Parts: sequence; structure tokens; C-alpha cells
Amino acid sequence: MAADEIDYQIIGDDLQAVIITLDPGEAVFAEAGAMMFMREGITMATTLDPNARAGSFFDKLIGAGKRVLAGDSFFVTLFGNSGARRADVAFAAPYPGKIVPLNLRDWGGTVMAQKNSFLCAARGLDISVAFTKKFGAGLFGGEGFILQKLSGDGLAFLHASGTLHAIDLAPGEVLRVDTGCLVAFQPSVEYDIQRVPGIKTALFGGEGLFFCQMTGPGRVILQTLPFSRLADRIISASPRAGGSRREEGSVLGALGGLLDGDN
Repeated sequence: MAADEIDYQIIGDDLQAVIITLDPGEAVFAEAGAMMFMREGITMATTLDPNARAGSFFDKLIGAGKRVLAGDSFFVTLFGNSGARRADVAFAAPYPGKIVPLNLRDWGGTVMAQKNSFLCAARGLDISVAFTKKFGAGLFGGEGFILQKLSGDGLAFLHASGTLHAIDLAPGEVLRVDTGCLVAFQPSVEYDIQRVPGIKTALFGGEGLFFCQMTGPGRVILQTLPFSRLADRIISASPRAGGSRREEGSVLGALGGLLDGDN
């Protein structure tokens, strides 16, 4: 099944949304809860099988279970244009970061992505799971054993935290990446985990004990700020979690905390 040809516009800077324009009869499916708005003529339906492929109900349950393993919801929501004119539907990112559009034709038809990165895609694309080939990569990699596998010939939209940066690797070229900064890569890229060399570097370098080693050929997309890292900083700075207010050590700072309810 060929994917629908959809038009889109990404709005915003760090809190982005994608506005997708659908021709009559076209559709897009999205992660549950991602919809921002939809214009008249757009209808929505919750389904186990957004592409309406032939198969038993049990096969559809298996497909939904694979989505759950990949970090998505059991059901997906299909948004279709049932009107007579073009209409918009928009989807918003769940946390600060960037939305990246991927035309899978330009990626050889398949992209491997981190869990929970999927936002929406044109009807006709498939989302399934892929298991890391090596035990070490699954055990110590930031993505675990399970990755999302997007396949097809249309547009898919991923979201990740921070700024996104794409790197093209030549055959045999090696790129070492922090395990939390990897967002997506082509299947032609070999994915493995390497231990940080040196005891002192591993224990006191602040970069963790392992990093991803990506070996070309192929394209890799990285994020500058993994959301888990941002969440850890927020929690550690929270007074209720034992953190302290930075640059607010004066009496006025404490008084301000009492007045605004922070203390």
C-alpha cells in the first residue's frame, strides 16, 4: 500500500507543531493525544490497524502489541479528510524539542528510531519493533533492546528533545555517540555499544560508562538534549526533592519563595 502524499508545515521554535494539509480522501495517523486542532471536514477514528490491511483480528492485536513494545500506544488515531476540499489537522510535540520530517523514500524505505519518538505519519506507513542484534547494545544502550522501525514510501514525523543534527557516515566511518543522544538511523548503519576507555574517565568523566558506536554507511540523527537528562536536572534542582534555588541565596530569595508558594 503506497502512502498518501501529504503536505505539511512545521510551526514554532522549541515547542513545535506540524500542520498537515490533507486532500479529500487522504489520511494521517498519529500517536494518541498528539492532536492539536482539526478543521471542518476532518474526521477521526481510533483503530488497531490504521492501514486497514487484510488479516485476522488476532494479527491486528499482534501489530498493536508491537507498537506498545516500541513505546507507542495500543490504539492509534486515524485522521481522514472526508470533505470536498483540502483541510488541515495539526499535531503538537509533547515536550520542548524539534519535529523532524522524514521522507522514507530518501532513507531507503526504512528508519530505525528511538522509542517514543513517533509523532505522526501518512497513512500507508508501517510502525513495528526491531530488536538490537547484540546483547551489549540492548543491555547498555540508551534505547534498550527495542527500537521503532518505520517502513514505507511516505512522510513520517519524529520528535526529540533539544536541537536535531543529522550526520552522513561514509562506508566504514565510525561515530561515537552518547547513548541518550541517538534519535534515528538507517538500517545500513551498524549499531553497537562500546565501554568508555580508562577507569578514571569512566567513573569521573561525567559521560557514563558506555557510548554508542555507529559505523557507516548511512545517516544518523542526534538530539542535543535527551529529555531524561533534562528531567533529571529539573528534579535535582527542585527544593522538594532536596535541591536548592540557584542564585537566590539572599534573604529576599527565601522571602520570595514564601510569597509565591515555593516554600
